[in-house]
Amino acid sequence: MNAVDRLNVLKTYKLYVGGKFPRSESGRVYEVTDSKGKWRANAPLSSRKDARDAVVAARKAFGGWSGATAYNRGQVLYRVAEMLEGRRDQFTREVADAEGLSKSKAAAVVDATIDRWVWYAGWTDKIAQVVGGGNPVAGPFFNLSSPEPTGVVAVLAPQESSFLGLVSVLAPVIATGNTAIVVASENSPLPALSLAEVLATSDVPGGVVNVLSGRTAEIAAPLAAHQDVNAIDLAGADEVLAKELEIAAADNLKRVLRPQPVDYAETPGTDRLTAFLETKTVWHPTGSLGASGSSY
Repeated sequence: MNAVDRLNVLKTYKLYVGGKFPRSESGRVYEVTDSKGKWRANAPLSSRKDARDAVVAARKAFGGWSGATAYNRGQVLYRVAEMLEGRRDQFTREVADAEGLSKSKAAAVVDATIDRWVWYAGWTDKIAQVVGGGNPVAGPFFNLSSPEPTGVVAVLAPQESSFLGLVSVLAPVIATGNTAIVVASENSPLPALSLAEVLATSDVPGGVVNVLSGRTAEIAAPLAAHQDVNAIDLAGADEVLAKELEIAAADNLKRVLRPQPVDYAETPGTDRLTAFLETKTVWHPTGSLGASGSSY
């Protein structure tokens, strides 16, 4: 058969919620174009119901993910990096289309993204040593502080950096034991939807990461107001939307990470790792050893 006569098999992109790939509850889609305005795909246009379903899935997965050992989470995340490496060419094409980059520049962005994922995977069992430890107290007590995940975190992915920016805001959330609902870049959602396929075929439990595409403002509003969402990262919101979401988030005292200028190509530091951690401090009496009253 002549290659010219062959029909292209177009890819159907879907949401990723609870480890499954549903279409939007509303049945809606919207056109995704490349940087030159050429049609690339139809992406699901998520509804408020999709957002609520994602919160339920993230909450259900939180106990198991936060209860896993930090070392195990690191192994799971490293497996994701292995899968990303195997699909490097696909992500290079999608990033090139989304961001208007040459193939070589897009490949460099994908390489940096995979490296960024590995970097955060390595932090899973080390962040507690940086932000936790023993505290000196005036009394016969052990006083120990340790970090714990905040809970369910809504993440508005950066609008312009469709892959490197996405991973830079998602990876630290799940590396520290939180579960996430990701709102993909509105105009360039395809790398995020493809990342969902990688997560589904790696060892990340269903519900730990949920990926929604569509109108950022439409999806983010119910997430910001949802009583079972513990925190929200406003990286992908403009100034007006960020203000509205911050007000909505105040109803249940959500932790809010405000949008700020970020060069995602730079070394990220630990700020996003600690942004969605709580500190638990435990006091325990040391007791006495022998008649002398000395303590251990």
